[in-house]
Amino acid sequence: MENKELRKSYIDEKTGIEYSLVGDYYMPNLILKKEEKIILNKYGRARLKFLKENRKAEYTIMFINGTLNKHLKEIQETALQRVEVIIEQLKEKNHLTEEMKNTDQLYWVGMMNNFRNTAEEIVLNELIYV
Repeated sequence: MENKELRKSYIDEKTGIEYSLVGDYYMPNLILKKEEKIILNKYGRARLKFLKENRKAEYTIMFINGTLNKHLKEIQETALQRVEVIIEQLKEKNHLTEEMKNTDQLYWVGMMNNFRNTAEEIVLNELIYV
């Protein structure tokens, strides 16, 4: 019986992937690129959940390409800006002023909550669930 010595590593000509000998098996030397760490807010988390549950192929492609974090960061920043713009537009349209905050606080708070909920619903349908 002939004792053949196995190479410690080799590169597959077809794929260009390098393999290293681990025990009796060759394992690919795959290294993921370092991605920017981000903290997801509610819009980022909602988009991530939507992609995982409803756009699996798109999620997988972005994850493999290393563009998922960048996408989520863009979505959450855009969503925050869009919510603020919509709230300001609704305040203008409904003539809600900062002075009303001092004169009729309950009305002002109720209207602001209404505006925020409306703006968030619009943003969810425009950016998150598409």
